[in-house]
Amino acid sequence: MAADASTTAAQAARASAVPAPPPVLPGPAVFSHSRLLRAVEAFVEPLATVLSLWALVWLLEGALTPRWLVVSIITFALAYPGRPQLRASVPRVVLDTLLAWAWTCGLLFAMGYATGQLELFPREVAMHWLWAAPCAQLAAHWALRQVAPALVRLQGPPLRAVVVGMNEQGGSLADRLAATHETGVELVGFFDDRTPDRIHGRGRHRMLGRIQEIAAYVKQHHVQLVYLSLPMASQPRIKQLLDALKDTTASVYFVPDMFVTDLIQGRTDTICGLPVISVVETPFRGPDALVKRASDIVLSVAILLLLAPFMLAIAAAIKMSSPGPVIFRQRRYGVWGQEIIVYKFRTMTVTEDGAVVTQARRDDDRVTPLGRVLRRTSMDELPQFINVLQGRMSIVGPRPHAVAHNEFYRPLIKNYMLRHKVKPGITGWAQVNGFRGETDSLEKMEGRVRCDLDYLRNWSLRLDLWIIWRTIRLVFKDGAAY
Repeated sequence: MAADASTTAAQAARASAVPAPPPVLPGPAVFSHSRLLRAVEAFVEPLATVLSLWALVWLLEGALTPRWLVVSIITFALAYPGRPQLRASVPRVVLDTLLAWAWTCGLLFAMGYATGQLELFPREVAMHWLWAAPCAQLAAHWALRQVAPALVRLQGPPLRAVVVGMNEQGGSLADRLAATHETGVELVGFFDDRTPDRIHGRGRHRMLGRIQEIAAYVKQHHVQLVYLSLPMASQPRIKQLLDALKDTTASVYFVPDMFVTDLIQGRTDTICGLPVISVVETPFRGPDALVKRASDIVLSVAILLLLAPFMLAIAAAIKMSSPGPVIFRQRRYGVWGQEIIVYKFRTMTVTEDGAVVTQARRDDDRVTPLGRVLRRTSMDELPQFINVLQGRMSIVGPRPHAVAHNEFYRPLIKNYMLRHKVKPGITGWAQVNGFRGETDSLEKMEGRVRCDLDYLRNWSLRLDLWIIWRTIRLVFKDGAAY
């Protein structure tokens, strides 16, 4: 978990020749805007039903007794998750709401009758609840429709998207994106190789170029979503296109007619009611994103509070033992390939952060005596918990490499940039599987990237906790970092 890539003299020359890294992008939401609205919709009907009951109980009885709390829990469980209704017609919303409420009432009545508990609940409250609950649900649906555009705007700027293939399904997707305002997706245009007379719905949407130009366009214009609307007969061309797009941080989806390749968090999805298939995606969407962020905040706050005196002592020792700043700041690539600043305790007499960054080696004379201890025990990484609180990093994730190292390795290792689909981590699956410390060969870096992609495919909170536990054990017995 110390320095994360090697640069020989030849590598340095090549690194200095690569293009400058892209500017910092406005960070998109951890999960898409439509998924945020879907998550809110899941709670609209259950909460409206329960709150209407509570209001009636307070008005008619003056206090919320335990028996009503039990009814509230049962009702919430029966009504959750609520149905997505944002794009449904008003008559359809009213009909669905009434039918769902009738079903819920029937189940509650059957449970009360079977358990003999009906007589415990005042009839006045129950009768008023029969009309108050559906009214509250319909009011909640109406309110959500009013605030939906604001919720989308709160999540940041829209995600930029392009469609590859201006055929029937591609044109249908583009039309729905243009007609729907809650997706938080801005369609930039199309890529296609066909002649104008063969293009479906030509003139309605902007043509950006030919298919072989898409990867360069995605990188140059910071496109975050790519929808592939190509026939299965184009399998070789799709493979070539996917390989090119894997040098970007764009999320890639198939719009069926489809062909399947090596999937990273592959799943079916819908956009504006049209089915799509995720090919390359982050695992941190919807509830998983909240779980990941919450665990990062809780653990990093606990660690910083626990180790604050120790970190202050390290800072004082660094200041007294060698000239230079206490904290070393270096540019790294974060989620979506954005540049971030990563903090570490300074362990060297130099603070390299340019086009050429030479990795620490065994017996490196640039490492201070105190720095050697800090690096071997990974205590130099402790300030990165501040990065975690800032939202730039996660406790567990692919280790961030210096910008110069990223630019050197991305053309050499297939799928290299896909590790930036998630926030970089203080520790990761690669570090607990033998790829900690110096990577002095291409094969070692390939092994690290392979582990990082396995982490993306198989993430779970349990895996994160297991990696943290293994990291603690390895810190005190592994001498790979120097």
